[in-house]
Amino acid sequence: MDDIFDLLIVGGGPAGLSAAINGVIRDCRVLVLDTWSTMLPRAERIENYLGLPDISGFEMMASFVSHALKIGVVIERGKASSILPMGKSFMINYGNLVITSKAVILATGVIRDKVIAGEEEYLGRGVSYCATCDGMLYRGKKAVVYGLSADAPEEANYLADIGVQVVYINPGLRPEALKPGITWYSGKLSGIYGDTTVGKVTCSGESIPDIDTDGVFLLRDAVAPHSLISGLQTENGYISVDKDMRTNIPGVYACGDCTGPPLQIAKATGDGLIAGQEAAKYISSL
Repeated sequence: MDDIFDLLIVGGGPAGLSAAINGVIRDCRVLVLDTWSTMLPRAERIENYLGLPDISGFEMMASFVSHALKIGVVIERGKASSILPMGKSFMINYGNLVITSKAVILATGVIRDKVIAGEEEYLGRGVSYCATCDGMLYRGKKAVVYGLSADAPEEANYLADIGVQVVYINPGLRPEALKPGITWYSGKLSGIYGDTTVGKVTCSGESIPDIDTDGVFLLRDAVAPHSLISGLQTENGYISVDKDMRTNIPGVYACGDCTGPPLQIAKATGDGLIAGQEAAKYISSL
């Protein structure tokens, strides 16, 4: 995969793909990073989308993806872990890759996981969202992995392979893909504590003790937008945008459910159209 794009879109739901299509139409090289966590394919029936009555969410999503691919949108399965403004471009960490883009559109949908006590306080001081990005910092040290995503066991295994002492925590059963030598607890992470850096975590449930650790990897399907980009303005948990889907950071746009209600497909695709068009104008002005 090429690592330089005109437009990087985080999220491959209706808003993100609408933005991508409108970017490509305006001669932008577009990459969509998608964790496949959009809720649309799970909808049994869509009744209120104009012109497509009685369609299933799976059928609608398949049609959206087919359209995007047909006109040249590049879609990669993956999770952006951080976005750093670099003057007239952005550096995006994606797995163990670094991607450069002239503009960014956030179409992350609604992040449903609650912020854990201490998560924001210790972000960058022991809390990380990407094992392949920051794992080497904990070689020879202890790290807790809180696994809430499908690829979390793989990232935990990677940490163990490079010499990190891993403790894995997730609700439910032990993941089959998790290597046998990794310590595992069933539960929910409830708090992150320390002095200047992370020192321990606590979990809900009497059977799990407090765990001393040097770091915590919070591996969710998606990262909250304000954690992706430092300084991003939000209100009541939603990204603040103007009528052109611009955020408070030049070159960064947002669309769809992450910008607030109504949380409807028609609004998402309309937001995406505007974001894609406005981002293309911004790119042309550089």
